Amino acid sequence: MIDVQRLRVLRAVAEHGSFNQAAASLRLTPSAVSQQVAALERSLGTQVVARSTRGVTLTRAGQIMVGAAESVAAELAHAQQQVSALSTGRTQLTVAAFTSGGRLLLPAALTRFTAAHPHTTLHIREGEPEDTLPLVRQGAVDLSLAYHFDGPLPVGPAPGDRLSWTPLLDDPLHIVLPQGHRLARHDALDLADLAAEPWVLGCLKTEAFLRRFAERAGFSPDIRGTTTDYFFARSLVAAGMGVSLIPSIALTPEIPGLSTVPIAAPGPIRHIGVATLGGRDRPDVSAFLHALCEEATRNHGHGSAASPASAPVRGRPPVP
Repeated sequence: MIDVQRLRVLRAVAEHGSFNQAAASLRLTPSAVSQQVAALERSLGTQVVARSTRGVTLTRAGQIMVGAAESVAAELAHAQQQVSALSTGRTQLTVAAFTSGGRLLLPAALTRFTAAHPHTTLHIREGEPEDTLPLVRQGAVDLSLAYHFDGPLPVGPAPGDRLSWTPLLDDPLHIVLPQGHRLARHDALDLADLAAEPWVLGCLKTEAFLRRFAERAGFSPDIRGTTTDYFFARSLVAAGMGVSLIPSIALTPEIPGLSTVPIAAPGPIRHIGVATLGGRDRPDVSAFLHALCEEATRNHGHGSAASPASAPVRGRPPVP
């Protein structure tokens, strides 16, 4: 019989990449973590981690066991919700969302859902996909409104992964310039047209994406400012700090003194969707997902509405 506590310890080691950091997160000593992992290896008859001076990495067996640990955590969280519903008569639904997508899609979806499901208590968590997708796998979050660019989701699939992805919107990025800029009246721009421009950006992942596209266009961007807020980035553009790369859904509310120009195809696109844990019949999860799909269709002017059909994460294309 595999000890659940040992799986919990292994999952922490996998998350943090070292015994010391895993021990700190679990409030154990590094020695206790090492002993738990060693005991798990003895019970399995094989190594689950490879130890080195640079930390620890999972073996193939370790990856399989971490996938099992995620499933166990999700099932326990689900069982706890069911027991709570028996005693209170209310179900609990936890929804995670990244900021700009949540601002566009969540309010109306929340209103529609709560009107139809008054006995469900909703909890909302803000976070980037790399933080919230593991929470879906663990059962701590029921749905995650998330995004990825032209590669896979930011947290790759685990062995036996049941994470499903429902696409909602394609969210193309645009160039935002001061209104009097020499390029502001163009119908579309190539990134190469902006090779000499300073940049201010509203997301660290957008910076990485810009650098990749700029490399293809033959230049290295001169980045003068980075923020974690697209509105702030657009305010800096209006103040003359540079130009910016902004997703469609983050172009509102309008800021005076700015112009927006599409990027010539093939331009960068954020793919927005919802991650859920497949293989479980949760009417409340299905209902909230449907509300988000309806809201995405209603807001398709902010991007191209995608088919609401669910797909497993392992079906995403590789990073080019």
